[in-house]
Amino acid sequence: MTNTESLGTIEATNPVLTVAPPKEDSEMNGATNKITALYCRLSQEDERAGESLSIENQKDMLLRYAREHHFPNPTFFVDDGVSGVTYDRPGFQAMLAEIEAERVAVCITKDLSRLGRNSALTGLYTNFTFPQYGVRYIAINDNFDTIDPNSTDNDFAGIKNWCNEFYARDTSRKIRAVNKAKGERGVPLTTNVPYGYLKGPDNPRRWKIDPVAADVVRRIFSMCMEGRGPKQIANQLKADKVLTPASYKALQGIKSPNKKPEDPYDWKSSTVVAILERREYTGCTVNFKTYTNSIWDKKQRDNPIEKQAIFPNTHERIIDDDMFEKVQEIRSSVSRYWSGWFSSTFKRLWGISCGTRIIFARSWRNSSAWKAVNKSASAESVWRATSGALPS
Repeated sequence: MTNTESLGTIEATNPVLTVAPPKEDSEMNGATNKITALYCRLSQEDERAGESLSIENQKDMLLRYAREHHFPNPTFFVDDGVSGVTYDRPGFQAMLAEIEAERVAVCITKDLSRLGRNSALTGLYTNFTFPQYGVRYIAINDNFDTIDPNSTDNDFAGIKNWCNEFYARDTSRKIRAVNKAKGERGVPLTTNVPYGYLKGPDNPRRWKIDPVAADVVRRIFSMCMEGRGPKQIANQLKADKVLTPASYKALQGIKSPNKKPEDPYDWKSSTVVAILERREYTGCTVNFKTYTNSIWDKKQRDNPIEKQAIFPNTHERIIDDDMFEKVQEIRSSVSRYWSGWFSSTFKRLWGISCGTRIIFARSWRNSSAWKAVNKSASAESVWRATSGALPS
């Protein structure tokens, strides 16, 4: 094996990279098949701190440390642009899988904050998980090394973890305050421009109409006005070979939060529903549509309309107000009708014996009628499905 080392390219879907060991370490590598996990992480907030926290600098520091201390089989695990408050990171989870498979001897990070910014979970990994699988953990800049549990530097690890968590909380508060101020001024908070619009060349916060995508949006609203449900609209677009929003943006070289489907024409009813419910098509900016409970809980929850901030006439409209409101009324009335219909139907069935009710409920759940009655079903499709399906 040569002394030349090739770091190659780290892909987002494969955050693991094995480094070729130097010739002088070949005898040591032969003594163990276990690897030395070199974990690097950089969040968007850390990126603003400068070059010292860059992934390349972390990799250089960790590799030099591993070589100087003759740790075998150095392997990189990288999470670039991922917050430390969550441990659901591709690189970290890949490293954890190797640890649980007992294929890791040593884990090294630049400091404790690279491992994570949740003091409780970071302590859980360093004090329990790593020792359980016989993994030695080293945080270089914090002088933390689990091989010496009596070290005074290790005693301060809990305080450092708390400080790392406080930094994350403080940063989150500041970002929330800035976004709140922007949102209340009418500055669009979304970084992903809705399908049908493009970012302005001079000002990315000013949207301009994308003629091709806008025609598809208008067509979707028109088909809904004709009485078609989201599933029927999706099937029609698929039959007509219309690119899905994710496929269209990928073709245009535009980043999208949605994964590009294998079939570029595979429209989903959920995609149609999202378009039909997007008020931005009437030319207004809508902020605070969703919220999260805390920095630990990243689940997006819908905000009620009264808590949203709506600013009209901020960009050119694709759909006029009358059509948008009419579509919302159509969808709402269909939903109320079938909700009431099922409620009254099952109240009538309540008089049937208990065993019969259970059997009927199970068969009904598996019937075409039940499958037709969902968010994407139209009135016509439900009527056809239920014809002759219900007991007299």
